[in-house]
Amino acid sequence: MVVALSVAQFLQAEGPIFDVRSPGEFDKAHIPGATSLPLFNNDERAAVGICYKHQGHEAAVELGLGFVGPKLVDLVQWAKAERRRSQQESGATSEVEPGAKTAVRVHCWRGGMRSSSMAALLEAAGVPVALLEGGYKAFRGWVRQCMGTPKPVITLGGMTGTAKTDLLGALAATGEQTLDLEGLANHRGSSYGALGLPPQPSTEHFENLVAIAWDGFSRDRPIWIEAESRSVGSCRVPPELFEQMVAAPVVEVQRSPQERVKYLTQVYGESSDLDGLLAATERIRKRLGGARTKTTLEAIKKGDAATAIAIVLEYYDRTYRYDLDKRPGPIYPVPMEGLDHTVGAKALLAAARSAGLCEASEVALNH
Repeated sequence: MVVALSVAQFLQAEGPIFDVRSPGEFDKAHIPGATSLPLFNNDERAAVGICYKHQGHEAAVELGLGFVGPKLVDLVQWAKAERRRSQQESGATSEVEPGAKTAVRVHCWRGGMRSSSMAALLEAAGVPVALLEGGYKAFRGWVRQCMGTPKPVITLGGMTGTAKTDLLGALAATGEQTLDLEGLANHRGSSYGALGLPPQPSTEHFENLVAIAWDGFSRDRPIWIEAESRSVGSCRVPPELFEQMVAAPVVEVQRSPQERVKYLTQVYGESSDLDGLLAATERIRKRLGGARTKTTLEAIKKGDAATAIAIVLEYYDRTYRYDLDKRPGPIYPVPMEGLDHTVGAKALLAAARSAGLCEASEVALNH
């Protein structure tokens, strides 16, 4: 028997997630960890929609059956193979109700005909199935609800080049709860932030990734989040989360301009994407000013990364300070000149504990 699960139950269950929406829908955004198993390709989905609009439900169903019919064997065989692979990796299955083992989870857009049809097909082929009530649309409602759940936050501040992302990773290694928005967005947050990184997800999929991470955090301990503007590249930070970040206390990393330039030179100085560096500089021309933009572009072309970075930092420092001054919460500066990431993380934790923001994790206490 096919089992219907709420969003929370569906996410907690084991087994592969099959998204039977079209490839275009899946590529735009999907439940993290899901695999695309489309009943219709993009053109077929469009054709069924047009048929439904002009000829009605019955005609659309017949057209859809014509598209799906030749694929049935392949769909079942592929789903079974994914099920076996997932079981081999996990070594276990979960119970969704007494006596019912969940092997695969299936959903479409609204929990309608596409997912129900796939579930019936797999069930007939001997594969236990769990359906997502309300489909992906219900999951998106869960995302909004999840992001509105308040949890304690510590904002990790610091001017550009203070290695906040590396320190966030070091904090995670001590057992602290951390949310790496830049990692999820595939972007470092500045005009130069996309260089050398994979393409960014859509804002919708970025929200999905953030919500899954947020749901996994305990309310009993703070979550360290790097200070960001409302957008990380093209990905917009969920407004419910951004409000919590702005209101949170800030633990601020402080390093000298010389150390920051050295760090950023290591990150960007060896970039082979000369055109990307030039284009990123042009995007902030109005903020840099004509003369400084010209000098920066010339330095980049000459391979003088340190000079270019020092000029650009003047702009980013002003922007950072302006944003920091608007924050309502307390700010706790932490001088970190010459400290590596591991020692720096310990300094951040010591400052946070001294301010009463968190307790030491068991891992940190043992190092």
